[in-house]
Parts: sequence; C-alpha cells; structure tokens
Amino acid sequence: MQVILWEFGDASQNRPRATAPYAESMPSEAPKVSFTILLAFLANLAVAIAKTIVALFTASASITAEAAHSWADVGNEVFLLVADRRGARKQDAAHPLGFGRETYFWSTIAAFGLFTAGAVFSIVHGIQQLSQPERSTEFWIAYLVLGVSAIFESVSFLQALRQARAGAKQRGRGTLQHVLQSSNSTLRAVFAEDSAALVGLVLAFLGVLLHQLTGSAVYDAVGSILIGVLLAIVALVLIERNRRFLVGQEANSDMDRAAVRTLLEQAEIDRVTYVHLEFVGPERVFLVAAIDLAGDEPESAVAVTLRALEDRITRSDNIEQAVLTLSTASEPSLEG
Repeated sequence: MQVILWEFGDASQNRPRATAPYAESMPSEAPKVSFTILLAFLANLAVAIAKTIVALFTASASITAEAAHSWADVGNEVFLLVADRRGARKQDAAHPLGFGRETYFWSTIAAFGLFTAGAVFSIVHGIQQLSQPERSTEFWIAYLVLGVSAIFESVSFLQALRQARAGAKQRGRGTLQHVLQSSNSTLRAVFAEDSAALVGLVLAFLGVLLHQLTGSAVYDAVGSILIGVLLAIVALVLIERNRRFLVGQEANSDMDRAAVRTLLEQAEIDRVTYVHLEFVGPERVFLVAAIDLAGDEPESAVAVTLRALEDRITRSDNIEQAVLTLSTASEPSLEG
C-alpha cells in the first residue's frame, strides 16, 4: 500500500493543501463508485433474467449456476449501494469517527450473500446434477445467453477496471495491488464480482461445450461446481478484507512516516514521538500523535495550540478525527 500524503497548511494560512501527486483519498471518487455500482446492478439484473429463462429452458447445470451467480450479484449491488450511501454520512456528536465502518459492514453482508446464494447453491446444484444428470439439446440458446452476458459483464467490468486503474495510477502501484489493499471496499467488491462473472462465463461455456461434444452432462455439472468454488474463493477474500477494516486496520509504516514528516513541517511542532493511523472508513483515517511543541508556552496556551493543530489537521480530506498529546522529554523522536 502506498502512503497517504497530505499537508495541513501552515499556521498563517490555517488550511490544508496537497503536497503530493497522489493521495489515499480523492473526494471526487465517491460519485464514481456509486456509478460503478449502479452500472453493475443494471448489467447483472439484465443478465440474471436472461440466464434464468435459458436455465429453465435448457436445464443446463452451468447456466443454472450462472443464473444464481447473477442474482447473487444483483442482491450484492443493492447492499453495496447501501454501504456507499450510509458510509458517506458526516460525523456527528454520537459518532465522532464518522460512519465509514458501515461501508465494511454492508460490504461484508454482500460478500456473505455471494457465498451463500451464489457459491453454495452452485456447488450443491452441480453435485445433484452429477447424481441425476439432465441432458440438453438446445445448446445454441445457452451459447447465445452466454455471449450476451459477456457483453453486459464486460461493460460493467471495464468501468470498474477504469476506476481501479485511475486510483492505482494516482498511488503509484499496480491495479490488482490497489484493488486488494485499498480501503475502498465497494470498489473492491464490484471489481472482484465482475472479474468472477467473466471467469464464470468461461467455465459455463466450457461445461456446455463439453456436454455438447461428448453427450455427457457430467461436464456441465462440473462446470457448476467450479463456478461455485470460484464464487466461494472471491467471497472469502472479500470477507477477510472487510474483517480487517472492521476490527481496526492500521496504516502501514510508510503512511506513518508520511504522517510524521507532515507533522514535523508544522511550525508549532519540534518533535513527534508517537503516531497511530487507523482506517475508520474508505480512504478515511483516525490520527493519534504525541508531539513536542516549539517554545515553552504556559499550559493554557499549549491547550489552545493543540486544539488549533487538531482542527487544522481534520480539514484534510483523509482525516476523520485527530487527537494530539504532548511528548515527554525521555521519549525518542520519530523520523519522517
């Protein structure tokens, strides 16, 4: 993960200004995420309806699994839209750290839905088809719906990929690394689900093709099982990533050093002896730091200076809340 880079401004200006070509959060990303989720929802809804009709007509296990996959994605997009909206609410007196962690909660519900409604159903259905295979002769309809689905899913995936690449470029890292490590759980979920959808279509195509070429419905059933395994892996990865942020994902050492470096640039601060950054929402962190102020002001003046610094810091788009305390003379200094 690349570092968060920001500057809180000097005392005379008393306002934040960017100091780096990229930052962990960009305020303009919020509407892009909502658009990406909405596009994925519409694409999955159209695909789910088409797959369901064809699954009923052909009795193909792979197409049935893909229909379950798409309906699971439709439900997940609803949860992701809820996550995106509720997590964006501003902090209040009862929630001083904001509502960002709601994003991870609703994203976890979506991932669990993908696991149960998509993965479990596909695996169970595939196993049932292995014991009681149903042969199909209308293969052309299956190929048609798979082709149309590929078009819709590709449109949705390209939007998610476009946004992920833009974020990765801003942070100077690879696209996949950015998706996996980003604190933006909704973007990660859409990207992962769309990727899994395209791979699932390939598995379904191979299952139907081998069924047609060999006359054995076993390949179709195996395709259903493999689709379920794919969805289970994706869901478990998403759940694990959300779990880390829900329990309190700390920033890495690079981000800590960037915070120390930025704090030391403040005219009022001589030393930094402790810093803690913890994600409290997508691209939002809670900052705690112990500092040594310049000069030797009386206690009343020190309190005013600390509050002024905290207010300045929280004007950053990245900082949800900041708490500053004083260092002792014996504590070692941190280097930026």
